[in-house]
Amino acid sequence: MSASLGEAALSGTSLSVGVVAAAAIGGLAVIAALVVLMRRYADAFPLLAILALPFRLPISAEGRTVNLLIPLYLVVVAGVLAHLLPRLLERRERGLDALEWVLLASVVLYALQALYSTDRGKAAENLAFFYVPFALLLVLLRDVRWRRELLLRCLGVAVALAVVFAGIGFVEYARKELFLNPKVVAANQFDNYFRVNSLFFDPNIYGRFLALVMIAVTAAVLAWLLAGLVTSFSQSSIAALLLGLAVLAAYRWSLRWTLSLAAALVVLALAVVLAAPASLHFGLKGAGGSTSNATSGRTKLIEGGLELFAKRPLEGYGSGSFQTEYERHSKTTAENATSASHTIPITVAAEQGIVGLALYVALLVLSFLVLFRGAGRSPPRVVIAACFTALVLHTFTYADFLEDPLTWTLLGVGLALAREQASDERSPALSPSRAAA
Repeated sequence: MSASLGEAALSGTSLSVGVVAAAAIGGLAVIAALVVLMRRYADAFPLLAILALPFRLPISAEGRTVNLLIPLYLVVVAGVLAHLLPRLLERRERGLDALEWVLLASVVLYALQALYSTDRGKAAENLAFFYVPFALLLVLLRDVRWRRELLLRCLGVAVALAVVFAGIGFVEYARKELFLNPKVVAANQFDNYFRVNSLFFDPNIYGRFLALVMIAVTAAVLAWLLAGLVTSFSQSSIAALLLGLAVLAAYRWSLRWTLSLAAALVVLALAVVLAAPASLHFGLKGAGGSTSNATSGRTKLIEGGLELFAKRPLEGYGSGSFQTEYERHSKTTAENATSASHTIPITVAAEQGIVGLALYVALLVLSFLVLFRGAGRSPPRVVIAACFTALVLHTFTYADFLEDPLTWTLLGVGLALAREQASDERSPALSPSRAAA
């Protein structure tokens, strides 16, 4: 079973005082250089942010190993110093809209519910390493002027990264050896197929990244990335890709025909899976065949999460507590537990109860309203909306929603494009430069 973004890995880079001091000095030097670059070139921050999104480094401290997005943190800190701090000092920072208030409320609620969590360390880890820096990332991205040229450059960076990652995945698949993540190495010893994760620490997160880039391009490099996605054997990523492409098809052609075709394909896929022989390893037939086996243990995690929610429905067990409580209630070992149910709504319900679940639903509703309202007149907005829809589906079948920087990136860019379009529509006339953009 794969680990989530913030889940402890089996190995990492151990920290010492000397290493921390050297890293701090080096980090400050990098931040200073990035600030100078961002002040000189307005497009530097968004391009560097997209470039840094996928890269994680395993850091060990006090018996825990966390895969941290250190390159992205450096870019975000530099962006705050170069752009956000001057706006705050000059009181030019715009106010928050409804979606941003709900996002802020989600972070605050998560922090408050960490106070009674049975795993405060995990909750603090998520807040410090994911929620807070990604919230700053969103604030910086929503104030970027997303010109057509900048959008294309950012897409080019994402595509180049995806192509390279897929190539590394092909090397892993050919050699049947992984560069990273011993947990996946161990899992591959027992599976009937070999899963790759390229330079990611998880095949599903690798597949999620490829799927979103594929939705954004849907053209020349699609076949190459599709082959890379298949070698990850991430069913959730393939489902997310198909949903994202369906959203694009609905906007491009017909919603009714897209829904009809999608329904027919779903029925056909179910028929194939049910009728397939055990030799195809779908997991429903043969020795040990079951829905749990077919879903790599997800059904047991879902059942466990629902049981936790039923026992404490109002407030939940506290932020970041799923793994601890799942182990305690199911009497399983740490090896067989995971930090999430692999279905974000159930994880939220178990950890944060009805209060957190209601806020999560409100966040999804507002996000889809912002991203989809009026998006048909803007191809970039359609792409962002399709990618976000695919990401949400992926979180239903795997894990990590607000713990993934892709969520905040898509919302930040989507907010900026929606505001820009609304501003253009309110203006009686456009300047030549805005009309060209």
